[in-house]
Amino acid sequence: MPISFSNVTVLTKANVYFDGKVVSHTLHLADGRKKSLGVIFPGEYHFGTAEPEVMEITAGSCEVVFDGSSDTLAVAAGSAFEVAGNSGFTIRVAASPCEYICSFGPP
Repeated sequence: MPISFSNVTVLTKANVYFDGKVVSHTLHLADGRKKSLGVIFPGEYHFGTAEPEVMEITAGSCEVVFDGSSDTLAVAAGSAFEVAGNSGFTIRVAASPCEYICSFGPP
């Protein structure tokens, strides 16, 4: 299912993390909001957040553990999770790549 954003500026320089295991591109929307679209290959990765984030999983699945917690949240395609600003999370992808859209700032 295609997703459409109107009046978007796309940064063509990729954001590459963890030796190419996580790759995204940044989008700037006309109203000032920022998003990124990316793919996470199998593995376990920790990310810190400066501002709140909403991660929508568009393909595949993952498990998430938020900083300060030992609880694991399973997230499948079509679902999302929120991360507080100035915090972090560990994301685990077990099998096929996990694709996502991340929205930055207050939801």
